[in-house]
Amino acid sequence: MMEDEPRTPHAGWEPLPHEHLVRPNFFPAGLAMGTTFAFWGVITSWVVFLVGVGLFTAALAGWISEIRHERTER
Repeated sequence: MMEDEPRTPHAGWEPLPHEHLVRPNFFPAGLAMGTTFAFWGVITSWVVFLVGVGLFTAALAGWISEIRHERTER
């Protein structure tokens, strides 16, 4: 296939409808890290537990606010 030729879909194929995707962020990773620290803190130290709970809470609040802000922009 030459580069100048336009791509044609196969017979019976339809293009996908346009879907709005949320922008990428680090909140899911923060939730996972907070959960890990919280469980690690249960085994080791209350300080690590509190750091995990704090990180989990901050990531959850940030993710929820991101979702709410994204919905109001539409």
